Amino acid sequence: MGVLPCQFKEGESAASLQLNGTETFDIVGLEAGIRPRMAVTLRIRRATGDTDEATLILRIDTPIEVDYYAHGGILPYVLRQLLRSGDVGLHA
Repeated sequence: MGVLPCQFKEGESAASLQLNGTETFDIVGLEAGIRPRMAVTLRIRRATGDTDEATLILRIDTPIEVDYYAHGGILPYVLRQLLRSGDVGLHA
């Protein structure tokens, strides 16, 4: 669906990081592209002004899922593949 799925590392959770919904987040480490199951950093900006970090694992588990994500999801990926192959036509 074009949403970056992430998972906390073992032993960490929203509760253990004391997330309460007032935070904003940055995901650091995507600048050079993504790889299956790579680690990235979640930068947590709290309403108090404090900043914390946690390590996340991308739950893009296979190379084809990297392609799906890069295209905004599986449907846009498949449509682009069909357009590229010229195998798209309207049939009554």
